[in-house]
Amino acid sequence: MDGEEASSGGIDCRVKGKISFGSREPSVSVDLTDRVHLLPCVIKHDGACPVSQYFKPGKSDMVADGSNVEEAFFRGRKLHGVTVPIPNGYRGYVLEKNKIKQGRCSEVLEGHANNWASTAEFQNITYWNHDSLPSKHDLVVRSFHWFAIAEALHKPITENELASVSTIPDT
Repeated sequence: MDGEEASSGGIDCRVKGKISFGSREPSVSVDLTDRVHLLPCVIKHDGACPVSQYFKPGKSDMVADGSNVEEAFFRGRKLHGVTVPIPNGYRGYVLEKNKIKQGRCSEVLEGHANNWASTAEFQNITYWNHDSLPSKHDLVVRSFHWFAIAEALHKPITENELASVSTIPDT
């Protein structure tokens, strides 16, 4: 959140964030693998609810782009979903924002604004389509390609690699 500005009494405060991942022990962390779903809708509720009573995904006989397709219904509409793994070396986290008092620039200056804590983690996500079968062309699947691109862009280049692609002739 670098660059967001909060103003209080003429003081310009740059808001930065911090994420606490808590304990690094896997036995302490809540594992939501196989239980994270991305639905093609907006649900205006952010509290506890008996989801498993209403949303009951099941296996189907369909296969799309080499992946087994699941079926579910949400508000009477049929959904098709596929579970995709988070790429190796990465994890998904559920974050919860720590609350601070509104408009307190002093808390921003002390680093207490935009503090987040991890409450759970996961290794895969099931995404759902309403009007079409899941495919390798869906945005969720394509977004995972950026992990490899970012890794390649930030990988250090050795002198030998640099010399092998040099366009300046040796004199």
